[in-house]
Amino acid sequence: MTAPRLPGEADTARLPAGGQQATGPVPLLEARAVGRGFAQRGTGGLWRARQTQLAVDDVSLQIHPGEVVALVGESGSGKTTLGRMLLGLTVPSSGQVLFRGQDVTGLRGEAWQRFRREVQVVFQDTGGSLNPRQTIGQSVALPLRHNRGLDAVASAREVDALLEQVGLPPAHFRHRLPHELSGGQRQRVGIARALASQPAVIVADEPVSALDVSIRAQILRLMAELQRERGLAYLFITHDLGVVRALADRVLVMTGGRVVESGSADEVLERPQHAYTQRLLAATPVPDPVRQRTD
Repeated sequence: MTAPRLPGEADTARLPAGGQQATGPVPLLEARAVGRGFAQRGTGGLWRARQTQLAVDDVSLQIHPGEVVALVGESGSGKTTLGRMLLGLTVPSSGQVLFRGQDVTGLRGEAWQRFRREVQVVFQDTGGSLNPRQTIGQSVALPLRHNRGLDAVASAREVDALLEQVGLPPAHFRHRLPHELSGGQRQRVGIARALASQPAVIVADEPVSALDVSIRAQILRLMAELQRERGLAYLFITHDLGVVRALADRVLVMTGGRVVESGSADEVLERPQHAYTQRLLAATPVPDPVRQRTD
């Protein structure tokens, strides 16, 4: 695995729509012209025809080793549906999702298991993503046993190491239940559980949007440290441009199911070309009230 790049390195060309096209080395994870439609009830009484609403329309995206890609857009833009397709949870209506160059829909046996190990997710809902009846130690141990085949003794050691790495002293947190933790602590557990499978890429779906501002900064700092230490790749699905500024190498901006702007984080945030991106930036609070926005 290659070392992670710093923001702004290996910039990709700006694309007006569709996202990043397939070039260069084989990506870890790729969406190639994917689309996803959902059937909706039509109008016209008893014989009304069913209609299809496109949630994602002809989007291409690549994630390379050690790279942080941000997928930005408001609610309903299609970014979460795209994330679910990249995770293998939703099947594309058109196009392909590729893992290390292989179509995910055709993976079987060990190839499928490798995909499930190497592509992990951190959810927005820190409470709902953890089994309320399992202790923190049991939740983190589950992927150790199922994805890595560790026995009980080895699993217990690894649980403690992972909890320590995400800032949760194992002696204090190992036997606690999710409802006994704060939102930030539960998100740290979610990160530890994702790390347990030794992934190559983590899809983080609004991982800090439900947290207080101070806790949000701590979690982002933790994820940045883990990315550097482990050479992880991230796909950050977010509407928060502060997350993009803090972590991303590249940015894709989505609205109406399509990518309307794509490029390096510095380029998109400092010189946005599309009117939608400009509106998102204009609506972002300025961290320093003394500094006036100039764009």
